[in-house]
Amino acid sequence: MAADEEPADPADGPETHSGPVATGLSAEVVRLYEEAAVATQRYEAGRAEAEEQRAKARRAEELLDTQRRHIAALHEDLGRIARAQYRTSGGLPVAAQMILADSPDGLMRGHHAFAQADLAVNNAISKNRRAEARLSADEAKAAAEWEALEKRNAQLAALKADIEEKLESAREELQGRADAAVAAGACRGAVRLDQPETEFTSAWVAPVETYVLSSSYGSGGARWANRHTGQDFAVPIGTPVRAVGAGRVVRVSCGGPFGIEIVLRHAGGYYTQYAHLASVAVDQGEQVVPGQWIGQSGTTGNSTGPHLHFEARVTSESGSAVNPVSWLAARGVSL
Repeated sequence: MAADEEPADPADGPETHSGPVATGLSAEVVRLYEEAAVATQRYEAGRAEAEEQRAKARRAEELLDTQRRHIAALHEDLGRIARAQYRTSGGLPVAAQMILADSPDGLMRGHHAFAQADLAVNNAISKNRRAEARLSADEAKAAAEWEALEKRNAQLAALKADIEEKLESAREELQGRADAAVAAGACRGAVRLDQPETEFTSAWVAPVETYVLSSSYGSGGARWANRHTGQDFAVPIGTPVRAVGAGRVVRVSCGGPFGIEIVLRHAGGYYTQYAHLASVAVDQGEQVVPGQWIGQSGTTGNSTGPHLHFEARVTSESGSAVNPVSWLAARGVSL
């Protein structure tokens, strides 16, 4: 998982520099994320449909096997009826028995036997033909459904792969621009993003919508000069980062070990930090609301991979962090 490599005294202080509002690439990454999400949903729906279709195909195959056995039984019935005719007639056809009958009763019995045998044969032949027709129709339907399903799934897979390829390229370009800004120690300025229509029922939210928790608060090891001071959220480059609560932007910095970072001040004197970003969507001094997109995740600064480093602090400065997981939990946000 991604991890920070933060020295004991990271650079701080506001370093916001005005620059062109380059919304194109950041907005493109967000748009591609949305398209990828839709494509993934359609692809997963297609996979679910495929599973359902496979189950139907298995049931259809079982039905076909049953029909095949039924047809085989009907063929056996035809043979049995034919054999019975010859056994009961002493080797002569039923029609010959009727011709050679020596009494009216014998003639009637012969006629009845002939009618019954003829009816049984005709019924068996009719059932056989109907069963064979159903078998042929079911086989053709199953083949057509499989062909259509395979074609659709191939199209969905191609669409998903194309969007993901474009997204990966856009993410690389976004990170490249972010790295250049960090190297220069100058932020490009806020890259405004179209905010999603959300209605949060609580005053606090998680800093990213979907994530995998990686390095946690207090972790030790060679990656940090001291113990880890925040909670890492493993997310791809360009993932929208949200303000966890209402507050004011007190720092936007684009240099140092945290790379591109944002610090917010919240009511009650607490602060939150969002580090290793690829872009920022707010300016210093700006007021933000819960869930507002304030930037996009990246891997700038001393970072070993794409992730968001999130801290909760009692001051705006590094070194005053508290456990962000329990801090959010106390505000109704479970990670």
